[in-house]
Amino acid sequence: MTSFIPRQPETGPEADTVLAMVGTDVHRFDRLVGWLERWWTARAGGARQVRLVLQYGSSTPPNLPDAVPFLAHEELQRAIAEASVVVCHGGPATITEARRNGHLPIVVPRDPTHDEHVDNHQQLFARRLGAAGMVRLVETEADLVESLDKALVDPRAFRLIADPDLPDPRAAAAARVGQIVEDLVRQRASGRRRWWR
Repeated sequence: MTSFIPRQPETGPEADTVLAMVGTDVHRFDRLVGWLERWWTARAGGARQVRLVLQYGSSTPPNLPDAVPFLAHEELQRAIAEASVVVCHGGPATITEARRNGHLPIVVPRDPTHDEHVDNHQQLFARRLGAAGMVRLVETEADLVESLDKALVDPRAFRLIADPDLPDPRAAAAARVGQIVEDLVRQRASGRRRWWR
């Protein structure tokens, strides 16, 4: 049985849809949820309609019409496919899924100094991907606002365009992300402690 993703009543089919996902970690990600809530509230009622679907996980529930704690797999797949822009935490699986669906995701890595995760592996991973141009790395509220506003003006800048003469870009993206994960694991394993615990 699947439930539906609620729609904001004031938006029509011409509305831009931003999908934001904080993942399923037990740690709250209130910082990102708050940034998104303030961004959407500042734009609500404007000439340009924006729908924000926010999967907030264990975070404090925001005051947004399309905020849900979790999405079933089928709902998540549909939401990613329908989104104009994707914002997500720095989880490798979430990033890969967004890229596999043609999005250049806006990535806000969880920060352990804010009790958002057990260590800094999301920051290391997202910074590596950001430097490679595989994600739009965001680490401040101002950068998130700028990136979201830019994405709504020029959504093509946040889409991955497939070249029909090249191999499947989704497979190449997944392989590249996998390689970066393996490199980080190798670096961390040769250091202090395992990053996945």
